[in-house]
Amino acid sequence: MSYPREPWYEEDAGPLVRLYAITRGRGRAVRPELNVATLVVDAGQGLVLRRSEPEYAAIVQLCRTPQSVAEVAAQLRLPLTMTKVLVGDLIDDGHLVSRSAQGGGGEANTDLGLLHAVLNGIRAI
Repeated sequence: MSYPREPWYEEDAGPLVRLYAITRGRGRAVRPELNVATLVVDAGQGLVLRRSEPEYAAIVQLCRTPQSVAEVAAQLRLPLTMTKVLVGDLIDDGHLVSRSAQGGGGEANTDLGLLHAVLNGIRAI
């Protein structure tokens, strides 16, 4: 028994094919420092975008105020990995500046010391 099949059109694929084309096949960011909490902001240099894809312009527009990479991805409704690639391109072009939201190594040591103190206090009870 055969069932009639609905035709499949490219519009049904949505942004998946397009994102692959925008990033030119790159699915991973080459910048290991970019993560969901990395803050990015417009460099404010008034440079003209050399990339014609509208996603790049939208990212620069969003980043006039500091945004995390996760916020950019959510507001533009793009996959996080693709957003990292696009943001990395804009950083390379000098349009965006990034800053890691993670603290230095000293904070981790302090937190570990605090946890040991709490554990010792619990054992003393």
